[in-house]
Amino acid sequence: MDSPGERALARRTLLAGTAAAGAGVVWGAAGRAVADGRGQARGQGVVDAEVARLEQGLIALRGDIHRHPEAPRQEQRTAAVVARELREAGLTVTTGVGGHGVVGVLRGTRPGRTVAYRADLDAVLPKDIVGGGQAVAHLCGHDIHTVVALGVAQVLARLRRHLDGTVVFLFQPAEETLSGARALIDSGVLERTCVEEIHALHCGPFPVGRFAVTPGFGMPGQDTAEVTVSGPDAPDAARRLAGEIGALATVALPQTPADLERIVADAQLPDGPLARFVALRARAEEAKVSVSYRCWPQEWYVEVREDIRHLAAVYAGAGVSFPAEPFPAMVCPEHDARVLAQHLRHTLGRDAVTELHAAFPPFSGEDFALYLDRLPGTFTFLGVRAPGAPLTTSYPHYPDFAPDERAIGIGVRAMAGWIAERTRSR
Repeated sequence: MDSPGERALARRTLLAGTAAAGAGVVWGAAGRAVADGRGQARGQGVVDAEVARLEQGLIALRGDIHRHPEAPRQEQRTAAVVARELREAGLTVTTGVGGHGVVGVLRGTRPGRTVAYRADLDAVLPKDIVGGGQAVAHLCGHDIHTVVALGVAQVLARLRRHLDGTVVFLFQPAEETLSGARALIDSGVLERTCVEEIHALHCGPFPVGRFAVTPGFGMPGQDTAEVTVSGPDAPDAARRLAGEIGALATVALPQTPADLERIVADAQLPDGPLARFVALRARAEEAKVSVSYRCWPQEWYVEVREDIRHLAAVYAGAGVSFPAEPFPAMVCPEHDARVLAQHLRHTLGRDAVTELHAAFPPFSGEDFALYLDRLPGTFTFLGVRAPGAPLTTSYPHYPDFAPDERAIGIGVRAMAGWIAERTRSR
């Protein structure tokens, strides 16, 4: 059987074509506006005009969602807001999918392909905020993801008469716990809607107006291990073993803003220090060592597991267990990411795209991985760093995360044109 990457490459190609006679909007190759039968240059320019009308309302809506963060699997209010906005835009809406998930379906007026766009609804738990937090908070940008997706739905709904195919908007609960994508997939929504590919944005520590594509990379998965030791000196042995296992890490958690800046820079270096890595934490508690780690490429899990067993074997009576299979890495199809990069350069300018050469960030995962295990698609970072702002204001999970809201309109512009193009028939 072909690999997922080979299947993605075989199934996906940039689609351009001629609009039906009399059509007022044409999305051409790589998102460029082309002339219709009346000689009018349209396409992305029409999308941009719609975004300009909607942008301030979307920013206000983001503020409302931001002020009412909800923990994973508790996204009732956010889901209700999303369902209301989708219905007002004229989409067919289903709620309660995989928990508090919301699915909106927008059908164009001409035959075409079925393309999905995913956004996540939940906020960050206090324990997952860098340095710890006091309450659930939108410190990962999911409020922006949700509003960008709503903006794309509203723009394409206004242009429905020119839209080919079908767009399925998936508003997913519980991304922070890596359980929401599985819940939506298990609900059968992908099969019921006959989705052929899927796309998403995520806030990232890049200048506002810039996107970071991840051809052949993505985000690491996660694995865990537990090691127990015995004997009268078990606590001391556990501390020593934790130190030895911790030394397997090749990248350390950032301690300063300079560390963060270096990680962002390293991710953009071909064959740089993050092209292969192990990010690992080992914690000793009495006679037990708890291990959590991520690595790239994901095949490295096999070697890391063997290394942990080897280190533990030195301690008499030590037992090693791996409670579950590793959560899969998110691997973005290389071809699709490069086509998207071409689209973004034509739409927003040549300087609008940065290419990552590493799984990023090395300390975080994404359950969008489960969709890309089944479908081709793209996952792209939306730059939200304001000019002159500290990097932590655009790096998810930091307590001072404060994205530049101009990214909302930029994200809608880019994704509305991109999704409309992807629905075009072969």
